[in-house]
Amino acid sequence: MPNRVRLLAWYRIVPLLIMALIGAISFVYIYAPAALFQLIYPLEYTDYISASSERHAVDPFLVAAVIETESNWDPDAVSSKDAHGLMQLLPATAEDMVRLGLVDAMRFDPENLDDPETNIEFGSAYLSYLIDYFNGSTDRAIAAYNAGLSRVNDWSEVDTALHNAIAFPETQAYLFRVNNAWTRYKELYSNEFL
Repeated sequence: MPNRVRLLAWYRIVPLLIMALIGAISFVYIYAPAALFQLIYPLEYTDYISASSERHAVDPFLVAAVIETESNWDPDAVSSKDAHGLMQLLPATAEDMVRLGLVDAMRFDPENLDDPETNIEFGSAYLSYLIDYFNGSTDRAIAAYNAGLSRVNDWSEVDTALHNAIAFPETQAYLFRVNNAWTRYKELYSNEFL
């Protein structure tokens, strides 16, 4: 009988150990030193981000969060849908930004989306355009950056709470990841874009 009681004791301890481990991981995630999180959320191309975000009146930390989520700071990234560079832009989107007069094609070539400065310029312009289109709703703009403007318009007609209406799990995850990265960049680099 004593062996049986000891065996049952292990079954009680294991869940407690698992909960303690989860608690420790959560504690580290919340209170870890900034240097650790700066490895997870690096910040590069700050001059380009600062200049483009100022030109297009978009939060530079949001631009950094989109870059982190889209390409993980890889300027040579190309998606299976032919989206290019840091902010994963389609050539047609870049052309639209020129056609709308939001980006000067003489200064930024829409065919040079692998160049970090050019890519950030077009991506910032597109983000600003989406935020304006959705009357300042960054959540709708972020979702549209991933799924397209028409889909977000359709989802907005279904439910006023966007997170309830998003039909694609990928876009739901994307919205969460960008917002999480946006918060982290503001916390970690609060003095970077003054």
